[in-house]
Amino acid sequence: MTEGRDDRSLGDLFADLAHETSTLVRQELRQAGTEMGQRASGVGKDVALLAAGAVVVHAAFLALVAAIIIGLADLGLPWWLAALVVALLLGIAGYAVIGRARKAITQADILPRHTIDNLKEDQEWAKEQIG
Repeated sequence: MTEGRDDRSLGDLFADLAHETSTLVRQELRQAGTEMGQRASGVGKDVALLAAGAVVVHAAFLALVAAIIIGLADLGLPWWLAALVVALLLGIAGYAVIGRARKAITQADILPRHTIDNLKEDQEWAKEQIG
């Protein structure tokens, strides 16, 4: 074999290109799975932290609700009406908080951006090799 010369046939070269491209795509897909797992893990931790905070806030709200109901009843409202007013106000506030948290979770970027960019580069590389 002459220095700098490859004696493989065109068919062998295309077979090698197909094999190398296939290997590269498999590696990129494996990387995508790893990247998505890491991002999903981060979101999962945030969701767990959100739930833990909600439990603590719930306990505080229970005490606050009792105090507000008692205060409204002392101002002359019947107990049932005081409880209803407080429940409606807290329900509206809770709905707003849940909506905000849900929006933040759905906007979390869990796509494997790095891998997607690499796959695009690999596609361009493969086109250059063939063309």
